Amino acid sequence: MKVITADNLGDDIHWPLFINAIDAGHALPAAQIEDTFLGPPGQTLLSRAAWIKGLGFGVKSVTVMAGNTAIGLPTVQGAMQVFDERNGALRAVIASDLITNLKTAADSALGARYLARPNSRTMLVIGAGKVAANVIAAYSQTFPELTDFMIWNRTGSKAKVLADELTAKGLDTTAVKDLETAVAKADIITTATMSTEPVLKGAWVQPGTHVDLIGAFRAEMREADDALLQKARLFVDSRDTTLHHIGEIKIPLETGAISEADILADLYQLNAGARARNSADDITVFKNGGGAHLDLMTACAILDTSPVSDAADNKTM
Repeated sequence: MKVITADNLGDDIHWPLFINAIDAGHALPAAQIEDTFLGPPGQTLLSRAAWIKGLGFGVKSVTVMAGNTAIGLPTVQGAMQVFDERNGALRAVIASDLITNLKTAADSALGARYLARPNSRTMLVIGAGKVAANVIAAYSQTFPELTDFMIWNRTGSKAKVLADELTAKGLDTTAVKDLETAVAKADIITTATMSTEPVLKGAWVQPGTHVDLIGAFRAEMREADDALLQKARLFVDSRDTTLHHIGEIKIPLETGAISEADILADLYQLNAGARARNSADDITVFKNGGGAHLDLMTACAILDTSPVSDAADNKTM
């Protein structure tokens, strides 16, 4: 049994490894998944379990505490357990932040690989946290012509700090102040906030743009308005984890702004050949809702490539 943390992989992430692992996982039989959410808004215990024939079993349990930033603690804390498919033995315990960081960015980059224009050059990220840094890194390794990155955040100083950090790593990144203008310039837009009210307006989004919605994960959360969903071709990573669970899709479904028929495909269907774009002018929207199956695919990719030895040689978490 292995115990793995982010320190074991280091900072030099080869993102195509995890993007391809998630894509390959969607060629396997569909996962069985189950989610449990406990606690009040802003204080959530989230447990996600999955079984995938060919990969095995996995369960990730984390706490999500919105107020932790103010007291100097991580917002999300927890761990994932991976079990052998044949005998049920515990193969590994992996730090949840490592799984979540790799899974989230790779999930979105895979969606964009199917949906965004291959010659996309400019990307805007709304939000300035760890997700923002990871998606920029993942997308930069996915789209050869994507070289111009913008970051907008409600707290402009945070956007500036992250932009400077990424520029120092060789990614041409600028903090922007005018969100509407930045949206109009972007070929790809990623939202990674904790918002419960839309921050991205459909009226701002230009033909040909790909929009990647990450932040919302609870029933009351959303980042895009109805106008954007109504003018775009809509896709999700998983119908099971998004449609009736996450406000981004759940709320407009309940109000009638969109219908289930408007959700054209998920990653299983895209992997099987579902049509993505009809033309270069299409606006595409991909809702990254996550799910234990994606965690398990990511965990198995880590285990297949990690040099980490058994738990006896590792620190406990």
